[in-house]
Amino acid sequence: MPAREPLPPAPGAHLRPPDSARLMEATEVFALLSDMTRLHLLWLLAQGESDVSSLAEQCTVSRTAVSQHLAKLRLAGLVETRREGRHIHYSLRDGHLRRLVMEALSHADHRVSGTAVHD
Repeated sequence: MPAREPLPPAPGAHLRPPDSARLMEATEVFALLSDMTRLHLLWLLAQGESDVSSLAEQCTVSRTAVSQHLAKLRLAGLVETRREGRHIHYSLRDGHLRRLVMEALSHADHRVSGTAVHD
């Protein structure tokens, strides 16, 4: 089997080796992503801003459960809010998280569908 060429870094990638603080922060992000409902919410938010009612409807989870998950994601700094009258709209905080969620689900799609992996 031929050796793989190293992948070029993503545009704008932070290239410093991770120290313990960065490894801990990444571990906490992955822990939050390990819940199926939270991952689904983050995928929905990767598509665009949304409110609790819309997210609950799309996830088929209660508004209360969605609110609790969003509170955890907000406390962790992964989502942010924007108030419009009585409605609160949620969005992903940054593109790194959006790409992480999309890549994780693309990887899962390859595994579930049996499609060949690629770089």
